This record gives sequence, C-alpha cells and structure tokens, in this order.
Amino acid sequence: MLASMDPKPTLFESVDPAAEAAADERAEADVAAGRLISHEAVKRWAASWGSDAPLPRPRIGD
Repeated sequence: MLASMDPKPTLFESVDPAAEAAADERAEADVAAGRLISHEAVKRWAASWGSDAPLPRPRIGD
C-alpha cells in the first residue's frame, strides 16, 4: 500500500492577505504616478536576450 503524500503548499496557495493588499497599494500608487514600463519595451528587451547585442533593462517611461 502506498503512503499518502501531503504536498507542500505552493507559492500561490499560501497567501498573506495583508502583504497582498500592501503590494496592490504600491502597484496602484506606481500606476497613478506614471511609474510604468510599456509592454512593447519589455518585449524588445526580452527578445534581445541571448543575442549578440542584448538590450539593457527597460526603465520607467520606456
């Protein structure tokens, strides 16, 4: 007979509501202040990984 396994909770199963609310507040403040990096800038950066000329990490406003 196999022993039952009790899997460890994953990162997404162990949520700290206070930490999650604080992270949401920080994110909303960044959006309200315009501290954003465009999706297009992130896509260009990621596409350059492994190339002969990888781009620097995008910055706020890119």
